Amino acid sequence: MININEVLETNEMIERENLDVRTITIGISLLDCMTEDLLKLNQNIYSKITNVAAKLSDTAETIEREYGIPIVNKRISVTPIGIVGSSACKTISDYVSIAKTMDRAAGEVGADLIGGFSALVSKHMTTSDAMLIKSIPDALTSTSRVCSSVNLASSREGLNMDAVRLMGEILLELADKSKDRDSADCMKLVVFCNAPDDNPFMAGAFHGVTEGESVINVGVSGPGVVKKALESVRGESFEVLCETIKKTAFKVTRVGQLVAKEASKILDIPFGIVDLSLAPTPAIGDSVADILCEMGLEHAGAPGTTAALALLNDQVKKGGVMASSYVGGLSGAFIPVSEDQGMINAVEAGAITLEKLEAMTCVCSVGLDMIAIPGSTPATTISGIIADEMAIGMVNQKTTAVRLIPVIGKDVGDTVEFGGLFGYAPIMSVNQFSCADFINREGRIPRPIHSFKN
Repeated sequence: MININEVLETNEMIERENLDVRTITIGISLLDCMTEDLLKLNQNIYSKITNVAAKLSDTAETIEREYGIPIVNKRISVTPIGIVGSSACKTISDYVSIAKTMDRAAGEVGADLIGGFSALVSKHMTTSDAMLIKSIPDALTSTSRVCSSVNLASSREGLNMDAVRLMGEILLELADKSKDRDSADCMKLVVFCNAPDDNPFMAGAFHGVTEGESVINVGVSGPGVVKKALESVRGESFEVLCETIKKTAFKVTRVGQLVAKEASKILDIPFGIVDLSLAPTPAIGDSVADILCEMGLEHAGAPGTTAALALLNDQVKKGGVMASSYVGGLSGAFIPVSEDQGMINAVEAGAITLEKLEAMTCVCSVGLDMIAIPGSTPATTISGIIADEMAIGMVNQKTTAVRLIPVIGKDVGDTVEFGGLFGYAPIMSVNQFSCADFINREGRIPRPIHSFKN
């Protein structure tokens, strides 16, 4: 039971510390929509999404009114379209038609975003998978709500370097197609190693084949709450620091559990997981970088940053799992550049570089996220950055991801404005030495030896 003190604490976190439920995400299986007839497939997909998610927006608004908890986004994730469209899609335009159907369905039910325009190619690519990947630039520039992800690597399968090379080219093509909007559609594309089946956060959400017919997943965010809690223990020992983060994460997760169960009851859809991820926003005080500074760093990126982030990530997870038996998804701390004012400040001060960010991804929830780079960056260099991040995830048996934005027409020293939750970002410097001969090799990097432990 939640007592009156917890209610008062929760109100304080919401009103003054930027606590919110970042998303209620309905995962929907489209496996029963599959057919060889493209027209029928699109009809099936539209009907399934609009039927299952018909009350999504109303439910979120009802919970907001009843409990006073802000719910920022309503989202949908579906079975990876690389699987769903494999029989019906014969051309790139066929896959684009599915993206447009997803977009229309999401708009009909009031969802902010829909994820699952995805391919799982960690070992090899089928002809259909390659076709979906090649359709991504057209699919994302012709829709407003669709998000795309590609899983390129896993600890059990290795690293598909053919897919890595292709994704570098696709990302630049997408950047060019949306250059009139500062290449903003690149924000809707992410590549993964070890992508989880139950992630409610975009752009990487999809409804994994291990999931049931439908499910409610909730993503909770509270960097401001953690920052405020740590202000009261300045100068204390690491033991006190860790305990404070754990207790705060526990309280935040309880809020997510409450919302998830209420949404599950109203929608009559099973509750899946609570993803407790410290996902920052551009709002002052809602920053993961500011948490690291509160621990004692002058700027994120200073020596000690990776250790501080490791501590934060671990204690958030420990507190979360005590609050709910169903903590899942990514859960931990995100370090996106454009969405975190503290990270932006660190980049502008010269305290943090792309290489330091890569080191930090060894211990954070995901990886290189929302990083703007020069639009002149070669595709092979982008593929090299992706390969490095995928290797970290593969060898360390963790989820890693890359969401880069090559901004056509802009260079180091420029700034790009995305607006809203996406914030703004300084263009970051990229290593100028070539990795083309490495990237242009064919095949894959084999699985690491620990994958044989079964």
